Amino acid sequence: MEAISVFDIFKIGVGPSSSHTIGPWRAAARFLETCRAAGSLGRIERISVDLYGSLAKTGHGHGTDFAVLLGLMGEDPETCDTSAIGAKVERVRREHMLRLGDEHSIGFEIDRDLHYRMLETLPFHPNGMRLRAETHEGSEIERTYYSIGGGFIIQEGEAVEGSRGARLPFPIESAAELLRHCSSNGLRIPEIVHRNELTWRDECQIDEGLRRISETMTECILRGCRTEGVLPGGLSVVRRAPMLCRRLLGGPPPGDAHAFIAAIRGSRRDFDSIIE
Repeated sequence: MEAISVFDIFKIGVGPSSSHTIGPWRAAARFLETCRAAGSLGRIERISVDLYGSLAKTGHGHGTDFAVLLGLMGEDPETCDTSAIGAKVERVRREHMLRLGDEHSIGFEIDRDLHYRMLETLPFHPNGMRLRAETHEGSEIERTYYSIGGGFIIQEGEAVEGSRGARLPFPIESAAELLRHCSSNGLRIPEIVHRNELTWRDECQIDEGLRRISETMTECILRGCRTEGVLPGGLSVVRRAPMLCRRLLGGPPPGDAHAFIAAIRGSRRDFDSIIE
């Protein structure tokens, strides 16, 4: 069984989907790096993108289209300014220009150069995509990627990205095996997981990484509880979190994350409220 880190499971990135948003985003970014490494980035004249299977069928609703564009622009789904995403994509749509990696601009028309192959599925995985770059000289660079879930991508013909073949001090393939590790070593489950994490990172990196994940989660929840209107994606889904939050807290949420958590902890603690 492959070894998976906590940081493989809990990823920071733009939603709504790890497989339909973050995966295609990282595939496009990887394709950009491939073109740069080949010395072809500045000579590209046109890029075309083909989305297959599930990526094609649910691409609009899951933001696959904007994810690919932002990946080609060189944006990072973990660190980008989420408030600027809409404006960046709208500029491409309005000006019919795409700036690759903030280095080289090409003509790009979304309806012409981004194709939804809804009736076609690539053989390896339902979430397939193919990118092709054409240079001024007539040469081409083409790569096929699969978004296999959790933000992981595979290039056709390659293994899964990342250090998932690591040897852990406590390999775990079942809950029963996890409990045996705890019993035989006198350790709690978090301690077992922590010792496995030390395979990839030191103590400071683990603590800082977990802190960032926790703070990002809280900030996302607070933003969702304060933002009215309709969710992006074109499906006209009304945001329900603000109404639910006001009802459960007895008013609007506080303005910062720490006060928000304090308000939740100070609310009713009966079972039904906790479930809500």
